[in-house]
Amino acid sequence: MPSDSSFELSNQQICKGLSPFAIIPNDTQMTQIRKYTLLLLKWNRLVNLTSITDPTEIVTRHFGESIYASKLLPVENCRLADVGTGPGFPGLALKIAFPGIHVTLIDSNKRKCAFLSEVIRELGLADVQIRSERFEQIRPETVRANIISSRAVGEFRQLLRWSAIALVHRGHLVLWVGGEDTARIVRDPAWCWQPAVRLPDSQRRFILIGRPIDEIG
Repeated sequence: MPSDSSFELSNQQICKGLSPFAIIPNDTQMTQIRKYTLLLLKWNRLVNLTSITDPTEIVTRHFGESIYASKLLPVENCRLADVGTGPGFPGLALKIAFPGIHVTLIDSNKRKCAFLSEVIRELGLADVQIRSERFEQIRPETVRANIISSRAVGEFRQLLRWSAIALVHRGHLVLWVGGEDTARIVRDPAWCWQPAVRLPDSQRRFILIGRPIDEIG
C-alpha cells in the first residue's frame, strides 16, 4: 500500500490540474486542496468515496470540474445547498475557492458525513453545515438556498420538484450531468435552462444551470 506521502501534490501539479478550467489558486487554496486530497485517499481505503485514485486526476475531476461552475454563475457569498455531496463535491471545492459561501452538505451516508466532518475540521472551514439525510426528508421551504448543486442527480424529477421550493427568488439549480440526462432534464416544462456547457477535457459531461419557470421575469 502506498504511503500517504506518495499522494502529496506539489503546487505545480495542483496548478496544472486546474489549468484547463482557467482556475489559479492562491497559496491557502493550494494547501487546502493538498490536505483534502490526502484525506480523501486515506479514507478511500476504508470508505468508498471516489473511484479516482490518482491525486492529479482528483484535482482535475473533483476540484476543477466543481469550481468551473463559478465561471458560469456568480457564487460569491451565496447560500449553497449541495445535494448528494458524497465526499464534498462540488460544495467544499467551491467553499475553498470562495470562502464567503455558506454551504449545506446533504448526504444520507453517515460514513461519508464523518469524512466531511474531518475535512471541515482539518481545513478550518467555517459556515459549513452537514445534514446526514436524504434530501427528500428535508422540508424544502426550510433550505432557502441561492444555489442548489448536485453531481449525483439520480432521480432528477424529485430533485427538480424539491429544488423549485428550496430555492430563493432568482435562485439557480446547477447540475453536473451526462449528455443523455441533459436531454431529458431540459424537457421539464417547469424549468428554464441555460444552454448546457461541456466541461473542459470531457466529451460527455456537462454543467446545466436552470431556474423554475415561475421565477422568470
